Amino acid sequence: MTERPDVDELTPPDRTLMGPGPSDVHPRVLQAMSTPLVGHLDPSFIEIMDDVQDLLRYTFQTDNQWTIPVSGTGSAAMETAVGNLVEPDDNVLLRTSAYWGDRMAQMARRVGGNVVDLDVSPHAPVDPEDVKDSFAQNDIDVFGFCHADTTTGIRQTNVPELTAIARDHDAYTIMDCVTSLGGVEVQVDEWGVDAAYSANQKCLSSPPGTSPLTMSDRAMEKVLNRDSPTKSWYLDLSLLEGYWGSDRSYHHTAPITNVYALYEALRLVAEEGIENRWERHRNVAGKLKAGLQDLGLEMFAEDEHWLHSLNAVKVPDGVDDKEVIAYLLEEYDLEIASGLGALDGDIWRIGCMGYSAREKNVEYVLSCLSDALEQQGYDVNSSETANVSPMSN
Repeated sequence: MTERPDVDELTPPDRTLMGPGPSDVHPRVLQAMSTPLVGHLDPSFIEIMDDVQDLLRYTFQTDNQWTIPVSGTGSAAMETAVGNLVEPDDNVLLRTSAYWGDRMAQMARRVGGNVVDLDVSPHAPVDPEDVKDSFAQNDIDVFGFCHADTTTGIRQTNVPELTAIARDHDAYTIMDCVTSLGGVEVQVDEWGVDAAYSANQKCLSSPPGTSPLTMSDRAMEKVLNRDSPTKSWYLDLSLLEGYWGSDRSYHHTAPITNVYALYEALRLVAEEGIENRWERHRNVAGKLKAGLQDLGLEMFAEDEHWLHSLNAVKVPDGVDDKEVIAYLLEEYDLEIASGLGALDGDIWRIGCMGYSAREKNVEYVLSCLSDALEQQGYDVNSSETANVSPMSN
């Protein structure tokens, strides 16, 4: 017989989360998660589902009927969009050299799509001219792109141009807004996006577990008229419609507590006002950016494409990025992250998202980072910042 394990009481550390996600969770969201559980078909929960959908439409800035939280993390929402919109033998245009474009490509191939590589640098915004050339040379059915790149801190600022190119060729667009929804301007209807997905744990500051997705009527017409069903039963939107649509019939047991959390997180978005929320992220992240530059650090993204919610900072010569990260975690319970994929070791990724996007968090990051850099012999340029003693947050 297997022996009973002897484990300690659950006591995770109290971190300040300033990495690429998750972000700090608002106390009201944590409180919502402690409220009583009801059944996933309980009339009271169905009312909550209706409200969550309305709040998601507001946050996405869309009137799309097909707007739901997918049960799963952001990758589940990504796979729902790709797996439903891409049919076997569809040609799918993606920048496969980019981290998230490559993930979308893997999903597209698994459902039988033919991936066409948008062969451009992964460390710059997508140029509409390159997209035009790809459409001119290939019969593209679906075009996927990342609005807010968590790996580079780069924001795609010309989304309407990209979607217009696709529409001109009767193609569909999928937009990754995992790191922008609820913190950086997203205008699904105004920009003409067919499908967009996100995640809770970034700018919405809700625990991972449910992930926003919205599909236009045009996109859902394609989904509902597929020649063959989507490969995934669990993520099949034609089946999920029965649960999140008018019938509210059983499909799967929704993560009820996570829906509570998302409900409260979206209420906070609505109370603040979406435009005010975008402005707060710009202002607070602007102070972070200025403080990093005062330390003599250089941003990876150009100012025009700087992503307010995710600040990619170049690691100075002679500084070990991993040692800085470990020092901040051990000494100050402060989380930032290293680069991902090809940028591992070259940049730090410092989030400024949702409830974490507060001035006191920015001040804490700058003072602690100054100390961590000095520990490695780095000459901090700003005496004003360098002389701030890190204090417990």
